[in-house]
Amino acid sequence: MQRAHEDVVADQFGPRAKAYVESAVHAQGEDLAALETIVAQAAPAHALDLGTGGGHVAYLLARHARKVTACDLSAEMLAAVAATARGRGLANIETAEARAERLPFEAGTFDFIACRFSAHHWQDFEGGVRQARRVIKAGAPAVFIDVFSPGRALLDTHLQAVELLRDGSHVRDYAMSEWTDALARCGFAVRGCRIWRLRMDFPVWTARMRTPEENIRMIRALQAAASSEVRSHFSIEPDGSFMLDTLMIEAVAA
Repeated sequence: MQRAHEDVVADQFGPRAKAYVESAVHAQGEDLAALETIVAQAAPAHALDLGTGGGHVAYLLARHARKVTACDLSAEMLAAVAATARGRGLANIETAEARAERLPFEAGTFDFIACRFSAHHWQDFEGGVRQARRVIKAGAPAVFIDVFSPGRALLDTHLQAVELLRDGSHVRDYAMSEWTDALARCGFAVRGCRIWRLRMDFPVWTARMRTPEENIRMIRALQAAASSEVRSHFSIEPDGSFMLDTLMIEAVAA
C-alpha cells in the first residue's frame, strides 16, 4: 500500500514521541542558548514552534512568550508535548496538528517563529517557508535551525544517503545557499547566520529512530567505503559516530 509522505513522517515519529521528548541532543545545545537570547529580547505575544517534535523549543519559548503554539503533523508527538508542558506547569503552550506546508492559521497570527530540526522532513521545503512567512507579522523575527549540507556533491551524497537509510521520512538537508535563497524568495530578510558542529552518537542516533539492522549495516558499509575527504569532513569514528553541520538563520519578515 502506497502512503503519502506526511503519513510516512507521522508513522516514523509518532511511536518515538517519548524518545524525542527525552533526547539529550534535542533538549540541549548551543543553538538553544542562542535562541533563548533572541526570544528573550523579542518577548513575543504569540510565538509559533513550527515542527515542534519533542517540544524543546516550545518549552523554551514559553518562558518568554505570552502564548506559544506548538505545531506538528504527528498527533502522538503533540500529545507527548502537551503532557510534558502540563508536567512542567507551562500553561501557555497549546498544540496544533498540521503540515508545515498547510498551516491552519490566519495571516499575521504570530510575532515570532522558531523552527528547529524540522524542515529536512518537509515534502515541499519552499512551500513550508512560504507558509511561515504568511502566518508571521511583517517585521517580526523568525529563527530557523537545521542540519545543513556542506554543498560539495561528494559530501552531500554521503550525508543524504546515511540520513535516508537511518530515517525513511528524511527528504533533504539543504545547503546554506538553498536556505538563504528560499527565505529571500518567500519574503524574509536574513539578518545573520551561525553554524555549529553536532556530534551524533551512532548507537543512540539509530536507536532513537529504531533504524532496522539491515539499514544500520548499509550505513556502516557506506562509512567504511567513504573516501578520506568524506571521513575527514564528517569526523567518522570507529563505532560510526560522526559530526553534522548545523546552522541557525536569523531572519525578519519583510
